[in-house]
Amino acid sequence: MAKVAVLGLGLLGSGFAEGLLTRGGTDVVLWNRTKSKADALVAMGATVAATPAEAVVGVERVHLILLDDDTVDATIGKFMHALDPSTVIVDHTTTRPDRTAARAAALDQDALQYLHAPVMMGPGAARLAKGMMLVAGPNERFARVRDALTAMTGELWHVGERPDLAAVYKLCGNATILPLVGIVAEVMRIADASGVDRTGAFEMMSKVNLNASLATRGSMMVSQNFDPQFTLNVARKDLRLMLETAGGLPMPMLRALAMEMDELIAAGKGERDVAVVGATQ
Repeated sequence: MAKVAVLGLGLLGSGFAEGLLTRGGTDVVLWNRTKSKADALVAMGATVAATPAEAVVGVERVHLILLDDDTVDATIGKFMHALDPSTVIVDHTTTRPDRTAARAAALDQDALQYLHAPVMMGPGAARLAKGMMLVAGPNERFARVRDALTAMTGELWHVGERPDLAAVYKLCGNATILPLVGIVAEVMRIADASGVDRTGAFEMMSKVNLNASLATRGSMMVSQNFDPQFTLNVARKDLRLMLETAGGLPMPMLRALAMEMDELIAAGKGERDVAVVGATQ
């Protein structure tokens, strides 16, 4: 039976550990600073280590699901002396790309096996092996854990050997999601200011083909070809109507976009497609 360590039992880490235990065939050792977070997982068959070093003894993989770069570095520092050189460290933490690259280089120097594998999934998806897992690191190292990681996710994407590439892509993914949260809030405020039920506003948003917009504007930004389909001037007019309709309600994201549009229009870009906001600087 494979033996793995899961270090970090926040929402995502607990989800991964529960998924491993539910699917069976894996001996799971846990470590978390707050030990009580492991109680429910112990009832499912996991064991708890007192320290990170104790957790990694004799394991095939160490899964890190921690808060940030500092926590990752500190935790690895606590267990690296106890790690078998053949053990693969699979770091699912969302981290800064330059620090990820430096970490990978330093661990290579120490002859330790490190892969960065951030995910686009929540706790429920981690339990059910859905969502997406990105992996960056050497091909041979990835091949050793491919099957095990495939069982933990809906889509496994080895982005390449460049050690910081998954970190960059993870930030790109979250930069797609988080502003969308803000925009949904501002759409709701337009509805509120207009005396419209939020259910209807949400239904309208659901009918918008975001994938088509992404494909069109994203392709323009990649190619830097801004032949107009929806001019910046017209888009700015529509944005003015949104802000006027919202009145005094908070609209920080749309106001920031309006300021950027104004600068581009002043620079003579008004008749280009609205995607010109993504022109290279």
